Amino acid sequence: MSNRFYAVCGILDIDGKILFVRHTYGPAKERILIPGGYVKEGELPSEAVKREFFEETGVTAEAESVFAVQFRTEQWIIVFKLRYIAGEPRSDGYENSEVLLLTPQEAVDRTDITNMSRAILKAYIDNIDNTLEKGDYRSITLKAGEYEIFGV
Repeated sequence: MSNRFYAVCGILDIDGKILFVRHTYGPAKERILIPGGYVKEGELPSEAVKREFFEETGVTAEAESVFAVQFRTEQWIIVFKLRYIAGEPRSDGYENSEVLLLTPQEAVDRTDITNMSRAILKAYIDNIDNTLEKGDYRSITLKAGEYEIFGV
C-alpha cells in the first residue's frame, strides 16, 4: 500500500553531478526534479528513497543523511542526501522520460526545474554539509529495521 502523505526524495551526487529525472505527469510534467516518491505502509523513509531511486533510474543509492524536510498540511517530504552505490542512470520510461546529470549550478540555472528542486539545490550549493547524519542509536524495545534516527 502506498500513501500520499509521506514522501521522500534525494540528492545523489555522482562525480560532482546531481541526478535528475524529467517527470511525465502531474504539475511537474516535462520539468526536471530530484527523484523520489511515496513511502509505502510499513516502510522506513530511507528504504523508500532507496527503492524509488532504483525503480526510477536503475541506480542503487543509500541514505547518508537528512538534508531538508518540507512540511505542507497535506504532505511531508524528507529530502535525503544519498551515497551512490552502483548502476548506470537510465529512465524508467514511465514516471520519467529522461535522466540527467547536472552540476548543482547548472540545475539551478535551468528554467525547466521544479521550484522545490531549485530551492533544495540552492541550499545544497550554499551549505552542502548542512545535514543530520544517520545515528547509531540502538533501541532496546525496537528491532533493527523498525526504526532509524538522524542527528543523534
